[in-house]
Amino acid sequence: MREQFMHRLKPLTFLPAILMMCLIFSFSGQNGEQSSGLSERVARGVISVTEQALDEDWEEDAVNRYVEMLQFPIRKAAHMGEYFLLACLISFPLYVYGMRGWRLAAAAVLFCMVFAATDEFHQSFVGGRSPAVRDVCIDTAGALIGSGAVRLVCVLMEKKKRAKQLPGGPGSCTDTYGAQP
Repeated sequence: MREQFMHRLKPLTFLPAILMMCLIFSFSGQNGEQSSGLSERVARGVISVTEQALDEDWEEDAVNRYVEMLQFPIRKAAHMGEYFLLACLISFPLYVYGMRGWRLAAAAVLFCMVFAATDEFHQSFVGGRSPAVRDVCIDTAGALIGSGAVRLVCVLMEKKKRAKQLPGGPGSCTDTYGAQP
């Protein structure tokens, strides 16, 4: 009975990834003015916090220069972060459906790369936005890092699981030479 219930829940594991894809799609649907306005607000927030932390009182011209310098890196970091998260979220259902190891990592990255390309195509229809191969590369880099993080977690969990199963492992009654305490 429990197995049947769990089997019916398996498709729901895709839900977080689908929600993330919708969020990415909605960001891509913003026109150029909306998109740059969002990154400008984030940059102004970073500058404000930095100004307070350093106990400075910067002139408005200096603040505007700093905001201008930060907008591009903030926008690209957001791209990487979105696809880092998407790679992690798409890895979970793939894992639930039995994909493991490097195949899991490669499938997550490939999926994210294809989604990034279609997302850039979507941007070609939005005013003030244009598709860029560079953005697909940045998105894919975020997916690679996310997939690598998932792979690392899986390896560490497997290692911990094996250590518990081995004689002399953590929690066993024998030391590394098999002697009883």
